[in-house]
Amino acid sequence: MKVLLKQDVKGLGKAGEVRSVADGYGANYLLPRGLAVAATPNVLKEFEARRQAEERKEEEDQKKAGSLAERLGQIVLTFTAKAGEKGRLYGSITTADIAARLETELGQPFDKRKVVLEQPIHHLGTHRVPLKLTSDVIPEITVIVQAEGE
Repeated sequence: MKVLLKQDVKGLGKAGEVRSVADGYGANYLLPRGLAVAATPNVLKEFEARRQAEERKEEEDQKKAGSLAERLGQIVLTFTAKAGEKGRLYGSITTADIAARLETELGQPFDKRKVVLEQPIHHLGTHRVPLKLTSDVIPEITVIVQAEGE
């Protein structure tokens, strides 16, 4: 029996692969649990069409991320905050602060989860902050933190 795997199955294969399995294994284990579907010509055709649509969408998303990365690479955000004598902020600049400022700069929504900060910014100065748009498009913006009254 040939099946198209809907999920990864340990020892058999990854999702999207077509495998030949014993009739009993397919009919009694894989199909009832929703791990696979019978690999009929219609199912294979539908799966291939869905895969191609996902690839086109991913390509389009990569192009959008690339153009956005170019715009973001030129952005410099300046924050003013209260700071002590040694340059330590009384508060901090967080990913939400940076994302909110990016939304106003870009004129479009920006998800704070795309801002990659290991810890909030607690010191005055210039900081390079990476933004993870996609797994391989990670531009950096410049964030300048100044003390109030400068």
